[in-house]
Amino acid sequence: MKNNNFHLNGIQQMGIGVPNVQEIWSWYRKAFGLDVRIFEEAAPAPLMTRYTGGEVHHRTATLALNMAGGGGFEIWQFTSRPTQKADFEIQLGDLGVFICKIKSEDVLHTHRHLSQMGADVSQAFKDPAGRWTCYVKDPNGNYFQIVEGRSWFGKSKHPSKCGGVAGAVIGVSDMTKSLDFYKNLLGFDTLIYDKNETFDDYQFFKRGQELYRRVLLTHLKEREGYFAQLLGITEIELIQLETPIKARPIFENRFWGDWGFIHLCFDVQGMEALKERCADFGTPFTVDSDNSFDMGEAAGRFSYIEDPDGYWIEFVETHKVPVFKKLGLYLNLKQGSKLKHLPKWMLKAMGINRVK
Repeated sequence: MKNNNFHLNGIQQMGIGVPNVQEIWSWYRKAFGLDVRIFEEAAPAPLMTRYTGGEVHHRTATLALNMAGGGGFEIWQFTSRPTQKADFEIQLGDLGVFICKIKSEDVLHTHRHLSQMGADVSQAFKDPAGRWTCYVKDPNGNYFQIVEGRSWFGKSKHPSKCGGVAGAVIGVSDMTKSLDFYKNLLGFDTLIYDKNETFDDYQFFKRGQELYRRVLLTHLKEREGYFAQLLGITEIELIQLETPIKARPIFENRFWGDWGFIHLCFDVQGMEALKERCADFGTPFTVDSDNSFDMGEAAGRFSYIEDPDGYWIEFVETHKVPVFKKLGLYLNLKQGSKLKHLPKWMLKAMGINRVK
């Protein structure tokens, strides 16, 4: 989305708080093919004390991509304290990201791949838009939805036929407020469906028999920006419980970085203009690294806002990204460019950093 001299280029990554970075990343590589390491670093997180109990905590983080296209995973683990699970059973409709969407060239093929892996996978079925889909739970208990990919950077070379992150399913408490936020601020301005129904036929969620309002939003075309061709077209599904059951914040009484989907991150250009837009919208930055942060192998500026239910949305403006780390080759984007997109050959070069 282009507005006020900034671009929201697409979903850069889903943050996932885990107790075991290397172990779960190995599973993600086998299940979904997110096997290109953009950075891996252990360091303190001093800018996040607003969301970590007022204390600086240490962590290790790995950013991984699938070069077929789509957003990546930022796999994040506390090293200064145990990663805390919720003290209640998180269920469909609770507030925040409950499911991460992964795109596939062939959902039925991906379903077979996950089944052969021995993954905890639902039956394949058609969603309200008539598209094949299925759900899978990772070894840490996080839910993923396999969806038909609508745009691709390249052909998937992984046995799963998956790409990367294609969106999220987000529990909300007030659909009107959330639609305004995700449509008018984040640019998911195209409606795919708006339905009231139960999930009982899916036999995968304990709260499935409750009535929900489900609203699926997308954007029709790839967005502009350096990495937009790689990140592709994505979608957001907002779900609201339509029964007296009270939804709970997924991170209630926990820290950012704890077990689960810790943020939905958007790649941006023009962070200062975006900061003004968010303030005007009534959702000011709650965290801002200002000029730049350095992850060792990557650098940029990051910020956070909160959606109407307090869930964390991250923005990252990339200043440096590794292309071939062994030779010290990096893309330097801090000076800006009039390019609508980075050349495909330049983006494909990041695939050199693949981990088997």
